[in-house]
Amino acid sequence: MDSPAWVIIDIAMTLAVAIAMFVFFARRNSYRMALLTAAYSVVYLALLILNQKFRNIAYIALDVLRFFNIFWIVTTVEVYRSDLKIFMSKIARRQKVKYGYNTTDEQLLISATEIVKACQNMAKNDVGALIIIAPTEVPAHILDTGTALDATISCGLLESIFNTKAPLHDGAVVVLGDRIISAGCFLPLSQEVTLAKDLGTRHRAAIGITEESDVFAIVVSEESGIISVVQGGTIKRYMTPEKLLEEIKVIYRISSPSVMSKNNHKKAHKKHN
Repeated sequence: MDSPAWVIIDIAMTLAVAIAMFVFFARRNSYRMALLTAAYSVVYLALLILNQKFRNIAYIALDVLRFFNIFWIVTTVEVYRSDLKIFMSKIARRQKVKYGYNTTDEQLLISATEIVKACQNMAKNDVGALIIIAPTEVPAHILDTGTALDATISCGLLESIFNTKAPLHDGAVVVLGDRIISAGCFLPLSQEVTLAKDLGTRHRAAIGITEESDVFAIVVSEESGIISVVQGGTIKRYMTPEKLLEEIKVIYRISSPSVMSKNNHKKAHKKHN
């Protein structure tokens, strides 16, 4: 029979792990897993108490459950590996990376146009893509999973990154201002059970990261060529180039009329005179 001190330690550890796992599953909308964790913990704690009070009446059952504890934890770590990696990274480094570029509306509009062109081309050629645009900052744990670039946005560069033969094509590209900050980033997948069945991993990653961060995601479907945008966990599909450009302009907070339009108008006016 376990000593009273060991039973108290076992109960405390079980409660701590159960609460942590319950919160983890609940935040990812995995409510069935959260309830299963709670139910399992109640049964385990009840057997601990019974075993102590009635002298080994539940000893065999406890041994089985202790073995199952290891299986449960290892399985959770494997299934939610990317989520746990990001969660631990958040604990270790909670800061966000900000960009300090003096970016004008004209530069941002050029970048937005390049993104739209790249998405158009990739959609036509059945190339999948996931682009994350952060208005002013991006959580550091997202960047930690990818490869730092810090390059000017261009249609050609985006298409090169998402080329199926490129090493970084499976991950997401992170954009800040008119720069590509990182590529090949891996994002947490949304656990929302009501999502459409035809939404793949890229869509779930886009929804997942926008559920937890104030970022904007663009997804190009490899299977259908459909361009979608995601913000705040809400997805909008069937984006035309015009709609996509408007969505990006809103995220970039490009003033309307844009600086580029004003400059072009002045040039045309001077030429006419």
